[in-house]
Amino acid sequence: LAEESPDSAYHGNGSSPEEEEEAERLEDEEQERLLSYWQSVGRGHQVDVPRDMAEPIQQLTRSNNPQERQTVPFTLIQRKENLGDLLYEKRQYGKAKWACIKMKEKQYEQSICLGFMKLMRYICEQNSSGLYLGITIPIVTIVHTNESQSEMTQSVTVAYYLPEVLQDEPPHPFDSDIIIEEWPSTIVYSRSFRGITNEDSIMREINLLAEILESPELCLQDTFIIAGYTNPAAANRHNEIWFLQRP
Repeated sequence: LAEESPDSAYHGNGSSPEEEEEAERLEDEEQERLLSYWQSVGRGHQVDVPRDMAEPIQQLTRSNNPQERQTVPFTLIQRKENLGDLLYEKRQYGKAKWACIKMKEKQYEQSICLGFMKLMRYICEQNSSGLYLGITIPIVTIVHTNESQSEMTQSVTVAYYLPEVLQDEPPHPFDSDIIIEEWPSTIVYSRSFRGITNEDSIMREINLLAEILESPELCLQDTFIIAGYTNPAAANRHNEIWFLQRP
């Protein structure tokens, strides 16, 4: 992003040096505003957002047009409704490559914020291609519970679906903590919910979906996925809880 501005954006279109200077100043102000917003959100989750996140944050924010986000492809198998309300969807996701990072912070919110920041750097040019890779949704987090599904373990995996054009040859991350994994084709049972995601809200959604499903025992009992369609800094997030059908 920095290489493109202001040269390619302003030179050759009749702009004066003063106009270019003003555009640069506005660019810097916008970057500062976004960084300070993320830093204030981070403090709420006890996460420090470093200054080197300013550029990835600005790049992702600019590229946040919903039409430009590639959704992870799936085949809808079944929709279960009750009096017009959608209870859950049964979907099949195909085999695909994901960039994954394991986190083990004290709180779930800390893990997803820190994991998401590392993935943002990878998406925003810190990869072997040197290119902005593009946003895909949802960003997913794999969580684990004890056998009785009464509490979550601290270890989570935050994962980013690689856009289809990069599936065959994913760019290598510069961050050695990020691993490219190929996930097998999977059937999931998905239920939507809104708001923050923390240990309490996730356990509530797990128990709710377990009650709604006719045969929850067909799914893994200790591994679940939280799918996030909105960035972790958003107040009213759109999320889904996914149960994974046993292979």
